[in-house]
Amino acid sequence: MWLDAWNAHDVESVLAHFDEDVTFASPVAARILDGSDGVVRGKAALRAYWREGLRRIPELRFDLVGIYVGIDTIVINYRNQSGGLVSEVLKFDGPVIVEGHATYLDDSRGPSA
Repeated sequence: MWLDAWNAHDVESVLAHFDEDVTFASPVAARILDGSDGVVRGKAALRAYWREGLRRIPELRFDLVGIYVGIDTIVINYRNQSGGLVSEVLKFDGPVIVEGHATYLDDSRGPSA
């Protein structure tokens, strides 16, 4: 459902799982939102961020690698349209996501690290 909604660029279907007061941190948000510290606060701001991301990356597509389940937390690991590995850490309060963190593979240290 999450994957299908993203690949259809259906922001509203993705947002249906998020609390109104959600916080979402992403290095991409820090790059594309003017004056941002990379933390998006509130569902309306998250909607605006994701719409801007889709505007800038119209070819956005995710391929699922794995889903990891914890206590009130899941991690969705996927490859994005450019082949980069990404994990989203999502914290729940009941049925809604209240906190999210997008994390990206750091391959800057090279193969010897």
